[in-house]
Amino acid sequence: MPFIMADDELEHLRNTLRAARAQMPALTVPPSHSADVVLPLQPRQPARNERVIVVGASTGGTEALKSLLLPLPPSSPPLLITQHMPELFTKSFAERLDAVCQLRVKEAEQGERLQTGHAYIAPGHSHLMLALGPSGYTCALSQAPAVNRHRPAVDVLFRSAANVGGRNVLGVILTGMGRDGAVGMREMHEAGAYTIAQDEKSSVVYGMPKEAVAMGGVDEILPLKDIAPRLLALCARRD
Repeated sequence: MPFIMADDELEHLRNTLRAARAQMPALTVPPSHSADVVLPLQPRQPARNERVIVVGASTGGTEALKSLLLPLPPSSPPLLITQHMPELFTKSFAERLDAVCQLRVKEAEQGERLQTGHAYIAPGHSHLMLALGPSGYTCALSQAPAVNRHRPAVDVLFRSAANVGGRNVLGVILTGMGRDGAVGMREMHEAGAYTIAQDEKSSVVYGMPKEAVAMGGVDEILPLKDIAPRLLALCARRD
């Protein structure tokens, strides 16, 4: 026999649910800040000539980064990498890449000077930025608010590269959900950097690269397997 609730019992249940909902804290969506909350856009002529590669990735990025880094030799320019990842996992992620790559891969530290043949992963608690020290390019970290609801955020890394690296920078945006990095890639492009986006077919999620292309900040769209050789060719041509 089906269970039938009396009208007064049904009304009591409704009132109980309404009261419970009223006591629940409202769900709020955090604001989606731009990179302005971390640093202003202030491109200037680069004071140095060394090449630097900056890379942004999100969903599907852990395997994409492995594929990108594996072919790169120890003579490669330094790479700064922002991958959307929780704080507890970035150090171990860098260590796993370091174990299989020719490059030295490590979690970035505040103020360390960039070295040839090294890749620096943004720690999950901070934005990673390209900075200029007295003797060369360095890593800078910031715990400023999330940008595009991410910290680390790709837009922050790319804007910093536009500010201090300009034409010395090669920028890469890989697979990922959302639009983080699209504005920053356009800023790099306008500052003279050469920019590459992963193509749709090889992306796990064609979100971030698609947005970067739509904003007009991408010089070239390539399958993942072709990005590392292209970076090396661009570096050789510059040299």
